[in-house]
Amino acid sequence: MKIMDKSFSISMLTAALMTSGLANAVDLEVTHWWTSGGEAAAVAEFAKAFDENTSHKWVDGAIAGSGGTARPIIISRILGGKPMGATQLNHGRQAEELIEEGLLLDITDVAMADGWKDVVNPSSLLDSCTLDGKIYCVPVNIHSWEWIWLSHQAYEDAGVAVPSNWEEFVAAAPALEKAGKIPLAMGQQAWQRSGAFGVMSIAIAGIDAWKAVNIDKDAAVAAGPEYKKVFDAAVNARAMAANSKVQDWNQATNMVITGQAGGQIMGDWAQGEFQVAGQVAGEDYTCLPGLGANEVISTGGDAFYFPKQDDPEVTKAQKELASLMMSQAVQVAFNLKKGSLPVRGDIELDTANDCMKKGLKILADGNVLPSGDMLLSADTQGQLEDLMVEFWSDTSYSAEDAQKRYAAIIGSAD
Repeated sequence: MKIMDKSFSISMLTAALMTSGLANAVDLEVTHWWTSGGEAAAVAEFAKAFDENTSHKWVDGAIAGSGGTARPIIISRILGGKPMGATQLNHGRQAEELIEEGLLLDITDVAMADGWKDVVNPSSLLDSCTLDGKIYCVPVNIHSWEWIWLSHQAYEDAGVAVPSNWEEFVAAAPALEKAGKIPLAMGQQAWQRSGAFGVMSIAIAGIDAWKAVNIDKDAAVAAGPEYKKVFDAAVNARAMAANSKVQDWNQATNMVITGQAGGQIMGDWAQGEFQVAGQVAGEDYTCLPGLGANEVISTGGDAFYFPKQDDPEVTKAQKELASLMMSQAVQVAFNLKKGSLPVRGDIELDTANDCMKKGLKILADGNVLPSGDMLLSADTQGQLEDLMVEFWSDTSYSAEDAQKRYAAIIGSAD
């Protein structure tokens, strides 16, 4: 690991935070939905840094399940007057209403003091934490959906080469099925299906068409020939995943790790599961950004917000945690475990594996797109997820009918 000379170490940060007469120790509850093996190892780095470098204590508030399960619980607590000290959400539009209601802490002073605007790359990550010129969250990683993860064991058992793109992946499916493998591992949750469709959209329809639909909300493009290719591909994907009966994303990842399935379309958080299993990128598994077609990454990810508290001592502890999460040393420790990329542009990860290096190069080359949750409202995302649940669950749901409904949703998107 190499960090630029201008960086400051955790010990220096601690000295700056723990000045004489600093606030009394606070037990700070932090809610999140990181409960898989790789995720738990990553979030433990945050807890360790907070406990060891401040006078406070991290009280873990893990919520089992996905973000779709956790977010309503988190938001309900905040609206109900029982806020936690800090909470994970995805930076983007998920917290708009909470900010507008005055329920989240403004941490602009922390961001200014630590120079976040000078180091966060791409700047859109910090922009997505900003409303009316004020910063309300700390982005902690760059997570991209744009990956497919391939099991070397599964393809070796089937006697075919590991695919290098989506077309080869589809072509290899019959050989995998003949060998008793599931070509595409897919969990049954709505967000997984919707996310996989988004990955196929960028890879197959192309970047310009994706931008027209997701940024410009162009229903004509959504109903046009480029997106017809995506829905046709989704029909193939649905067939390849027909025997994938698992529920959670990490269960699907485990199918790839153990050679039961050929591949999984999933974000780079899957990398943490491969690491926990002791697998080596390039040897045990292959990762293809953009399905091997359009090598881009979407710059979504996770952020932490800090619900307002009446106790000034808690407020001080919240701001200490925000500062720590953005510090270089903590960014490195957390993201190496999480499989994501740091949000700081002044960090080089010499210890990164092959897949992380692919992501870092794509980021350095500027081949990035905003994530869908930065562009589409929660209501629009919910409608699209509902569509994907029906489409993936009902094999009689044609590509043509699904595309018509998709275009209608995009046409009315806010």
